[in-house]
Amino acid sequence: MAELGLDEEQYNALRTAFNSFDTEGKGHIDMDTIGNILRMMGVKVTAGALQEIVDDLDDTGKGLLGFDQFSELAAKFLVEEDQEELKKELTEAFRIYDKEGQGFITNDTLKEILREIDSKLTEEELDGIVEEVDEDGSGTMDLDEFMEMMSG
Repeated sequence: MAELGLDEEQYNALRTAFNSFDTEGKGHIDMDTIGNILRMMGVKVTAGALQEIVDDLDDTGKGLLGFDQFSELAAKFLVEEDQEELKKELTEAFRIYDKEGQGFITNDTLKEILREIDSKLTEEELDGIVEEVDEDGSGTMDLDEFMEMMSG
C-alpha cells in the first residue's frame, strides 16, 4: 500500500471497489470492469491506453487483473493526480509571494515563507537552507527551484 504511494483510506476504497465488481469472488476482474472503475474514479482513459496498461500488468495474458495488479494500476492514477494537485498549490503559493509577477521571489521572501512553515528555525538554519536552494547565488528563486525545494 505505502509502496504504491497510497494511504490506508485510498487502499481500502480500492479494495471495496474491487470486491464489489468481483461479484463471483474469483479474485480478478476483466478489462471492461477496470475501465468502469477508472471512469468512476474520474480517470479519463481511452480504450487503447487501457488495453496497453492491462497488457503491461496482466501476468496471465487473459486480460484479467487480480487485486494487486488493479491496485498498482489505480495507484498510478491516484498518485499522479496528487502530484498535479501539489504542483497547482505550489504554483499558487509562489504567485502569492511573487507580488510583482516577476517570476521569482527573493531570498528574504523565501525566509519569510520558511518562518511561517516552521517558526523554530534559527536565522542560521534559514541561511543554510537558502544557501542550499540558491545554488547559483542569484539571491532569488524561480518557480522551478521553489517547486523542487517544496516537493523534496
